[in-house]
Amino acid sequence: MVSLQAVQTSTGDMMPGVHHTVRTRVPRDEVFAYVDDPVTVPDWMFGVTEFEPTTDQGRGLGAVYDAVMKIGPKSLASTLEVTSWTEDEELILTSVAGFGVVTSWRFSDADDGSTVVDVHFDYRLPGGLAGRVLGSIIEPVVGQGVRQTEEALLRALE
Repeated sequence: MVSLQAVQTSTGDMMPGVHHTVRTRVPRDEVFAYVDDPVTVPDWMFGVTEFEPTTDQGRGLGAVYDAVMKIGPKSLASTLEVTSWTEDEELILTSVAGFGVVTSWRFSDADDGSTVVDVHFDYRLPGGLAGRVLGSIIEPVVGQGVRQTEEALLRALE
């Protein structure tokens, strides 16, 4: 299920977000390893055209990546840092420069032996006209992007 939400920050910026849950028959450690591998991100994450480590540490807490996401006619660049990382359980990336985004991935085992992945994708839009224009480009493709990301991820894993 995909749910959309938006909150206004104290600076007047909008912080829309998407929450999605994915289930797969693949063991949790394999799912985590695949999602955590920066080389695979452009293969399955909708719109991501570049995802390159910028530090010697390629994974784990403190790793930093330069990312470019193409949404419609717009390319959005971000520098992302892994701000929380627990192997096979949690991965959170937070932008430290560029397009404001926080993505969190939580991995758990379901009673039936499947792996459950809870994904939160929150992004910051500036206030005013610029935010409304950027929002009009991004928001229509968010649901489609989440579905395409899920399909690509499951295709790669299963």
